[in-house]
Amino acid sequence: MESSAEHHPLLAALEPERMKQVLGQAPMVSLETDHQVFRPGERCQGLPLVLQGSVRVQMVGCSGNEIVLYRIGDADVCTLSIGCLMSAQHYRAEAVVEQPTTALLLSAALFDQLMAESAAFRREVMAAYGRRLDSLMLVIEEVAFGRMDKRLAAWLTERAAHGGALALTHQAVAVELGTAREVVSRLLKEFERSGLVSLGRRSIRIVDADGLARLALRGN
Repeated sequence: MESSAEHHPLLAALEPERMKQVLGQAPMVSLETDHQVFRPGERCQGLPLVLQGSVRVQMVGCSGNEIVLYRIGDADVCTLSIGCLMSAQHYRAEAVVEQPTTALLLSAALFDQLMAESAAFRREVMAAYGRRLDSLMLVIEEVAFGRMDKRLAAWLTERAAHGGALALTHQAVAVELGTAREVVSRLLKEFERSGLVSLGRRSIRIVDADGLARLALRGN
């Protein structure tokens, strides 16, 4: 996996000696599905650089509702960890492994050293942070201003291209959209009555993809 680590965007521009230092000090970790990487209130111990796999970062409200903030995929970085390391704050969200994941863990001390001494590393960190901030602004915009029926229709339309039924519970969809399961269930029932979808046990089948697309765009 060392070759994979060397090609990670945050490390690829490092000079050979600096790369050797990182690979010598940063342990490689393997995380199984459903492993909780961090929890709200915990102090950040370092920066995980995902080489392969998928980790979901989400917030859970007092009511128990969840919202997915972002996912960390192959050759990706946890920008929430970056923020916590730079500000010395605790996590305000949680991260859960969705698929078996391999990551390189930069300790807080190593992260600070690289930020101070490597302009290339620092540029990549700030670029990753900026990209994630932009995507989070879109999440906030959708949650704050988007009509839930349009957001659900758009979410389903994106997945209709893959064909077949979606093996998802209403709770899983609610988490993706940052709303309550009851809201999703009510809207899906309305979609079913309108002939847009067909609902089964833990499944949603797209019946009228064009109709969903029109609903998603209504009022734009």
